[in-house]
Amino acid sequence: MIVFPAVDIKDGQCVRLKQGLAEEVTVFSPDPVAMARHWADLGALWLHIVDLDGAFSGVPRNFELIRNICAGVSVPVQLGGGIRDAATAAAYLEAGVRRLIIGTLALADPEAFAAICAAHPGRVGVSLDAVDGRLKVKGWVEDAGLTVEDVLPRLKEQGAAFIVYTDISRDGMQTGVNTAALERLLALTDLPVVLAGGVATLSDVETLFPYSKKGLQGVITGRAIYAGTLDFGQAMAYIASQSEEVA
Repeated sequence: MIVFPAVDIKDGQCVRLKQGLAEEVTVFSPDPVAMARHWADLGALWLHIVDLDGAFSGVPRNFELIRNICAGVSVPVQLGGGIRDAATAAAYLEAGVRRLIIGTLALADPEAFAAICAAHPGRVGVSLDAVDGRLKVKGWVEDAGLTVEDVLPRLKEQGAAFIVYTDISRDGMQTGVNTAALERLLALTDLPVVLAGGVATLSDVETLFPYSKKGLQGVITGRAIYAGTLDFGQAMAYIASQSEEVA
């Protein structure tokens, strides 16, 4: 199971939001590149980068910063936020991003999403961001009029390589993970799943680890590792110890 440190970018700074609300912002660093290096130096296997400005506006807003992150770390980067056309997707991959996370476009224009997946096989995932199972789009400010169950059957057919599932009600709230929703999702798909929202303590990582045998590829954590309720090094050590026991 991979622990993805989140580096969310807004107005050129590394921030975290609560439940995706733009006005509920906490700045953790004025230098996202340095923060990305920090997590890589601590042993991160992947980094999870989000262009929050892009998510809200629908177009890339921090392209050069993200390019600099990719050039400045030796670990792979997955990126979401504002990727709503084929040209943007291709530009980010050329800039060094290893895999893309697409949300709004995947729900609003399935054909365009499928074309991007076909152009970059194995490198495009879909972001499913939900409150009580109902999906949100455009930076989580609009209801998609769809549920997770509505869209899952077609996503694999269209070429999605993985799913990032966020429980919006728990995002940035440090209230623990919604295992019931995770179990429902894992039962509905055989695509690898990355979970976000509510991973606040080592206990949460311990709770989630058994799901790695059922399709959970990893977890994303942001506010917890910045605020210190989750020690990133301890989380990595725990997963390593469990993997050694299995081996």
